[in-house]
Amino acid sequence: MSDRIPSLEELHALNPAQQPGYPDPAEVKAVVEELRLRPPLVFAGECDDLRADLAKVAAGEAFVLQGGDCAETFDGVTAANIQGKLRTLLSMAVVMTYAAQVPIVKIGRIAGQYAKPRSKDTETRGDVTLPAFRGDAVNGFDFTPEARRPDPRRLLDVYNASAATLNLSRALLGGGFAHLRSAHSWNADFVRTTGVNERYEHLVAEIERALAFMVACGIDDDVFATVDFYASHEALLLEYEQALTRIDSRTKQPYDVSGHMLWIGERTRQLDGAHVELLRHVRNPIGVKLGPTTTGEQALALADALDPDREPGRLTFITRFGAGRIREGLPPVIEAVEASGRKVAWVCDPMHGNTFEAANGYKTRAFSDVVEEVDGFFDVHDRLGTWPGGLHVELTGDDVTECVGGAELLAEADLGTRYETACDPRLNRNQSLELAFKVSERLTDGRIKRVNPVQSYTPIDF
Repeated sequence: MSDRIPSLEELHALNPAQQPGYPDPAEVKAVVEELRLRPPLVFAGECDDLRADLAKVAAGEAFVLQGGDCAETFDGVTAANIQGKLRTLLSMAVVMTYAAQVPIVKIGRIAGQYAKPRSKDTETRGDVTLPAFRGDAVNGFDFTPEARRPDPRRLLDVYNASAATLNLSRALLGGGFAHLRSAHSWNADFVRTTGVNERYEHLVAEIERALAFMVACGIDDDVFATVDFYASHEALLLEYEQALTRIDSRTKQPYDVSGHMLWIGERTRQLDGAHVELLRHVRNPIGVKLGPTTTGEQALALADALDPDREPGRLTFITRFGAGRIREGLPPVIEAVEASGRKVAWVCDPMHGNTFEAANGYKTRAFSDVVEEVDGFFDVHDRLGTWPGGLHVELTGDDVTECVGGAELLAEADLGTRYETACDPRLNRNQSLELAFKVSERLTDGRIKRVNPVQSYTPIDF
């Protein structure tokens, strides 16, 4: 692992993809210099803790739940929104933990997910063409020349919004909000029009009886009071990520202190590209999105570039093949990586390969397609004897209507009711919980077929 941070000049010489066309280089330089003076948003030791947790995932001893907004917004940095996302993730995690009986590594798409890659650099409406909206980190959503102008000072707003989000998240998760005895309250105001919430309440009642038994046996109740929670985002904007990459005083190694885990997207994973070049130098755990065109050779080349030392927990492959292609496309990629002797964490992103435009013009996803890709992911791993290591989803804590289907039977006609995303459609609270139960069923099935690597109980005869 290098102890050198590539310069912005070196990175831009590689013609990086998906970067804003800032009109004023002097303005960009001033913002980068200011960012370099800001304190870390996360600490290097926390990144090391996550890497150790992900090593357990790669070994089949833990499962990842990674979720949050498609694209965070500055207006969304409110206590209610942050609480909503956290309680949705906590509710999903408790369902999965109870089913799999292995630890769930909880990672948010949070505190940094303010930029999105786009398929086109511009957007045209009528006879007017303007820069595409690339997230609040870059420009504004309104279709005006002023709003769509890429503004580097927004990177300072990203830093401030991320700091506020992390501050509240840490306060909540360390202050009793995440206590298992609060699991009922996480679900307190969920819409109760489906059986999903009744099923959750029944599960929580079981857990509370188990907690009471353990405490009666002398286990400290404080053990159940807090959780480890990590922040992640796509490392897309080079000015922001490079400025927040620092040499750790303990290890003398570079860490990107904008988040605990960073990932490289499907559109920016060029082997000789700037994003791979920057992230191969940092010590954070790194994810890579792999789409349906990925070959085993490409996955191995990325692994060699980003993790030459084959360090446990360093590399996570997040697959996004689409419901109709995962059973055919994923096996050769896994087989090639496994044949090399590498043990990476395999995580399923069932969202990005299943987007379509509804008849009424809304970009959406069908819950049935999401479930089908998750099932395909588990089926492939079951057949190959490898560990299905996690789930990566775009979700919100709100009762939005952005994805069709699920127990609420949302139809395309419902999309306009509460379609609030800044970019891609997200699962709402009930759909997220329903998906957690679907995953828990597959994890339970896997637990029955496999020896639990974390804990196995052997009766003792006297």
